[in-house]
Order: sequence, then C-alpha cells, then structure tokens
Amino acid sequence: MSSKAQTHPKPHPQPQNNANVNASASTPAPVDVEQAEAALVEHYPRLVRIAYLMLPPSLGRNRRVLTAHALAQRALPRGRKSADEVVVPAQRGARERERRNGDPGYAYVRLRVVRTALEAGLPLTWKAWPKRSQLPPLLPQVWGLRLFPRSGGSDELDLDQRLSALSGAARAAYVLRGLERLDDSDVFDLLAAAGCADPGDALAEADDVEAGYELLESPEFDPCSLHARPTDLMRRRQHMKAAGVAAAAALVCGALLGLPGEGWSPDGAAAPPYARNPAGQAALDPGKLTTAAATSWKRSARTDFSVWPARGDLVGDRALLRRALAVWARPGESVQVSATPGTPAGAPPGPAQLLFAGDVDETRVVLLYDGLRIARYAEPKEGTSGAALDFARVDGATGAEANAVVVSRADGNVRYLTAPWIGSAAVSDLLKPAAKALPLHRSADGVTDPFASPATARECTSWNALRLRDNSGTVRMSSDLGELVPAHLTSGRPGAPREATPAQWAKSACSLASVRSHGVRSVNSWAYARQTLPEANGAAAWVCTRADTWQGGGSRILAQFQTSGPTGAVAAKAEDSPACGSRDPLVLAGVLWKSRAGNWYLLGAGSKDVTSVTASGGERVSGHVLAVRTERSTRARLSGELADGRKVSTLR
Repeated sequence: MSSKAQTHPKPHPQPQNNANVNASASTPAPVDVEQAEAALVEHYPRLVRIAYLMLPPSLGRNRRVLTAHALAQRALPRGRKSADEVVVPAQRGARERERRNGDPGYAYVRLRVVRTALEAGLPLTWKAWPKRSQLPPLLPQVWGLRLFPRSGGSDELDLDQRLSALSGAARAAYVLRGLERLDDSDVFDLLAAAGCADPGDALAEADDVEAGYELLESPEFDPCSLHARPTDLMRRRQHMKAAGVAAAAALVCGALLGLPGEGWSPDGAAAPPYARNPAGQAALDPGKLTTAAATSWKRSARTDFSVWPARGDLVGDRALLRRALAVWARPGESVQVSATPGTPAGAPPGPAQLLFAGDVDETRVVLLYDGLRIARYAEPKEGTSGAALDFARVDGATGAEANAVVVSRADGNVRYLTAPWIGSAAVSDLLKPAAKALPLHRSADGVTDPFASPATARECTSWNALRLRDNSGTVRMSSDLGELVPAHLTSGRPGAPREATPAQWAKSACSLASVRSHGVRSVNSWAYARQTLPEANGAAAWVCTRADTWQGGGSRILAQFQTSGPTGAVAAKAEDSPACGSRDPLVLAGVLWKSRAGNWYLLGAGSKDVTSVTASGGERVSGHVLAVRTERSTRARLSGELADGRKVSTLR
C-alpha cells in the first residue's frame, strides 16, 4: 500500500442552544461605515463568490452573476452608523486570529451578504411584498450581453447540481464551511444572525453533500472572471431601430428648441468623441501607428515590447489596421471582447505601436502595444463577422515576460509570435521531465507552429511548456494559462529565483490549472523543506508555488506535499498573502499522512527560518520539520517559531 497525504475531515460539533446563540449574535462589534467599506473593497471577489454559490442555480447564470454583485455592493450599512448600532456575530476561538474572520468589518458585510442571499432564494408569494433581493437587480446592468463564469469540469458540474438540490440555508452552511473554513458552531451563529429559522437543520442537510470544498475555489464559481456572449441579436436589432427613430426625433426637437439663442449642450465645452481632439484622432489613424526599426532591439539596452519590430505580411494593409483601431476604440455588439483581470479595455491614449499584422491560419490578426497593454484584434479572412478583441496587461514586462505573445488559438492548439532576440523554440511536457524537448518550427516572422495548449485541457495528463532560447544562450520556460502573454516559470528561493527546468516542475505542473485566466505574470516553485518519512517510507519534499499577477494583488499560493507519486497533494493554500514571496519568504504547512503499515502521522514543515514547530496536541520539536503519531480523526493545527521569537502560522 503506497503512502499518501489526506486533507483532514472536519468534525461536526453539536450546535449551541438558541439562547446562547442569540446572546453571541447580539454582541456588538466596533464597526463603522469606513471599516465596512474597506473590508468590502478588499474582499469583494470572495463576497461575490459567496453570494453566487448561495443563490439558487434556477435563476440562470447571467442573473445569478448580476444578483451576486448587487448583493455584495448593497452590503454596506445605510448612513453613518455608530459602533453601537452595528451588530456582528461574535468570532470565537482560533477564528479571532484569522485576518479575515477576525475583522469586524468583514464579518459585518459577510453577514449582510448571507442574509440577502438567503432572502433572494425565497419563493415569491402573493401574501407579502417581495424583498428587494428577490427581484432582478437594478444595478449592475449589462445591456446586450449575457455574462457567465468560465465552464468547469465534470466535478464542478456535479457539485453545482448537488448544491442546487439543497435548501438555501443548507447551501449557505456548505459554502461557509468550505469557502470560509468556519467551524460548525460559527456557521450556526452566523446563520442564526442572518435570520435562518433552523440553522441546525441546515447544517444537517449540508452533511448529505460529500465534502468537495476545494472545488468552491474553481473558476466555475468565480463571478468576477466572466465570459460574455450576445443576447438575441435579431430581437435587439428591431428594438434598436425603434429606439433610433425615437432618438432622431428627440434630436431634431432639441435642435429646434435651441435655435433662438446660442444653443446648449449637455457636455458644455467638451467636443464630441474624438472630434477636433488631436490625440484621439491620432489614436485611430493607421498612418500614425509607431513602429520600431528592424534592428533597434540589437542596439537597445531594453528587452521589452517597445523594441519589437512590426512583422507580418499585412503590416501595409491600412484598411485592416483602421478596422483594428476602430474596434479597439468602439467595439461593436458582435465583437467578442476579453481582458485579463486588472486590465482596462478602453481606447488607446494616443498612437499605439504595431507589433504584427498578418494571416494566421484562417484569421487576420493584428497585435498592438500602447505601453500598458497588448491588444489583439482578429477577424475572419472573409468578412468581419465574429471579430474578437483581447487585452492583456504587460506594464513593466521585460526579458522572459516579453518573449512571446499569443497570435492564434484553434482546436486546443496555440501559436506564438516570439521576440526578435529569440534564437530557437521548443516544447517540453513538464509531466515527462526526462523526455527530450521537441523543437518548435517558426516562420520568418517569428510565428511558431501550433502545439497543444494546457490552457483548455480538462484533465492533467500532460502540460506543455514553451522553452525559448535567446541569442545569448539563456533558456526560459513559460506556460500558457489562457491569456495573451504566457506566465514565466521559475524555481528557487523567493527573492532570487532561477530559470526553471522541467524536472523542477514535474510534480507541480498540474497545480497551474488553478490559476488559469487569472492575470498571472509569473509562477515560482520553491522546495522549501525535505523530510524523511517515518517507518522508513522514503522521503518527501515540501514545495510552495506562488503565482503573482500583473495587477499586483490577487496572488495565489499553494503548499504541496510531494512523495514518490507523480503529483503532490495540496497541503494548504492562500490568496493575497505575502507568504512564500520575496517580501515574506516564510511558509508553514502540515498534512495527515498514512504509512504503508497503516499508521497515521501528523507531518509538518516550515521554511528554514522556522526554528521549532508545535502541534495543537502540545508536541513540540526543534527544527523546521515535524512528524508525530496521531489518529485519522485528529483535528491538527501547527504553529512555528522563528529565532527571534516571532510566531508563524500555517498557510491559509
């Protein structure tokens, strides 16, 4: 029997009696409007995800997304309430030590979101006026588009179906357990404060759904990372014609009313869009596009997109370039627009730089750069119906981050335009580190042949990485994560990472699936500890992977426990944390592990700065690794200590 790591099952304590619950829930916490607003802004994606998961799937994904955002945005108190007027359920035990659950502002807005999400799931009746949350949201509104999160795999679909069979309160209990990591007693208190009639029944009903809490973090349930599709185009076109006639009549009437005097304009002295605006006109003029000389990169000290020359067989097609710039400034209803998180999608502030214009597969592609973003315009060779516009943030990109840009995706394959300083390209399967990298042919313009991309794969049976060798001989490795610019892969201690090799990523490659379409700039894999397993079961490595984004926030960290198997087990995870990074190169994680003889152990490891590790049962060992005999049902927690006496908690 092979050894394996297992996440620890949560016990189900008996809920408190109603008297104690009400007393706890009525304990006021010092919360004001500013504190609640700060918590809402900081944790907005999590609060919207909580609301989305709690809402009944019968609403449909588009209304569910908009309602989730509306509930989160209405979570602030009305007016400037004093601390004594805002009631927050008390946080007990270890929860007070957690940054999120120990923040009264966050606890308040989360309570408001849970309460309104429970109300939104109630059926409408003729006996009472509907609550605001039961009606379609007034704001936000998106006209002409249907919004929905990206589709997940069969596991996510199965979980969504099982959650849809639960009552609203039971869904809330499951989400608060799995996403918020709350104890059952805390869930009981929070549901009671939110107006749930019987929190105990909700917890019991939630027990019927098999724990798949890691799936709650999936992009399938992320209402802040969305796909957009048009609504009924024929019906909308008829409505737009009628609205156009009415607008024309109003315009004529307004002009006649304004004739006697000097006239008036709702924009005052502002000119109509782009009219008599030199910067706006230049941004839309293909003749004003800037280009770098073919050899400027050889003389420049910079290795970024500003020194990429314009390449492709259509760089002289002014009509194509004009269409690309016009769509960038004013994308029509039929244009599919996408942008990585944190990337503005507005018009360029001035003349952009042309990087590429050419035929790729069955598509005409234009790549433009404005100093902050890469914009990719694509249209079919026949006509412009089905045009697409994609944005990616690349501010500060240099070296490996400016080595390649996606020019085409088709049938699960991807093509790149490589930087002019790239001497050769190859593809490596990270799951087969011993296999030789396959050479990747490039055209004279630097466009690669297509190869299978891991960005759309549902199962992690292979993970192709792009390996580029520059003219100095340096080899850098990147991975396609579903965005225009691939994420740079590195390895080593934070603050001084090195260029990665396939062997260093072999057991961590599949974890990259958790950060697809998240605006990732680079991902570092750091083997922060090695541990000899009890009972002569071999050795294990503790690896921390940190994905940093182009927008700065939203980093994602995973601590993995890796034995002799092909992949590692996720021991802990965190978001928006400095852990495992150059600012705070500290990490501590633990797992329950079963030996080949069938005995259970609590294993833990911290980075080398950790001088001692203590288990919740009182066992304490010197050094940064721990292994103590335990039972499978043990609810284990670890803490660490540094040489200067500072405490370190496990990654969360």
